[in-house]
Amino acid sequence: MSGPLLKVENLTKHYPLGTGFLKKSVPVIRAVEEVSFSVEAGETLCIVGESGCGKSTVARLLMRLVEPTGGRVLLDGTDIAGLKKEALHAWRRRIQMVFQDPYSSLNPRLTAGRIITEPVENFERLSRKQRQALAADLLRKVGMSPEMMHRLPSDLSGGQRQRLGIARALSLNPSLIIADEAVSALDVSVQAQILNLLRDLQQQMGIAFVFISHDLGVVEHFAHRVAVMYLGRIVELAPCEALFTKPVHPYTEALIGAAPVPDPRRVRLEAPVEGEVPSPINPPSGCAFHPRCPLALERCRIEVPPLVPMPDGRVVACHVRAPATDIPGRPVLAGDRWSL
Repeated sequence: MSGPLLKVENLTKHYPLGTGFLKKSVPVIRAVEEVSFSVEAGETLCIVGESGCGKSTVARLLMRLVEPTGGRVLLDGTDIAGLKKEALHAWRRRIQMVFQDPYSSLNPRLTAGRIITEPVENFERLSRKQRQALAADLLRKVGMSPEMMHRLPSDLSGGQRQRLGIARALSLNPSLIIADEAVSALDVSVQAQILNLLRDLQQQMGIAFVFISHDLGVVEHFAHRVAVMYLGRIVELAPCEALFTKPVHPYTEALIGAAPVPDPRRVRLEAPVEGEVPSPINPPSGCAFHPRCPLALERCRIEVPPLVPMPDGRVVACHVRAPATDIPGRPVLAGDRWSL
């Protein structure tokens, strides 16, 4: 089918605080606000931002682990955000998840082999011989010995457990894998092994990734494109090299400037940002970043900046660096792709 594998349109998630007769009087946490992006087959989109910006909520919304307040999640043109029960069950084969914690995300009472084959048995019955063959094949793919299928998670190291989680995600041969901080709990040397494994699997199987991370070093190594989130909204989405070479949004500048640089010859961006992230219960009017932004104008305090296309293919939401214009024929946003 032509078009992107995954297309997210105006995805929104609000969590009400308490209950009341008048729903309008109940305050809500605005976890995700009108997020739009797309992912091509075989592509890696990384989503970055400070803790609490909505990255993990986006991952759960894509997996339908939580229900969206609004918006659409199109997988090969089908809105999975609107599917119910049996229809959703069938589509779950196409999209799987690798969780952050390799210790709590695996059933401690099941062997590695059963953990790998359990998702498949939710859809079809397997004989003992088929289960063993499938487990052995997937363990080899993730760089583990087939003999490990008889071990419990407690017998494995952190890196081996995360490889097991990846093997479980691969068991249904998905088109898209959501990886939520999939390497943040691992040692640096093991992180590199897991990232290289994911890249190899992507090249072999054509899998697309939505990779959630706060580690910009990991993102720069692994991403094709990067979406930067702040207080539930995407403020910049760009090809990876362009974003790290020349960030446009002041918040993107601040994130990259705050990241440690291991190479002493590399020039470090200096873009300090003061203050705390505002509360998602009572976000600022206009641009949510304006209370901390050194470039903020009066317009920034009033109007929410739209995502505007830049000449290098990125989109940016900033009244100062990427001001919107009302010129006839201006490109229109569809997902994160622009058309006239």
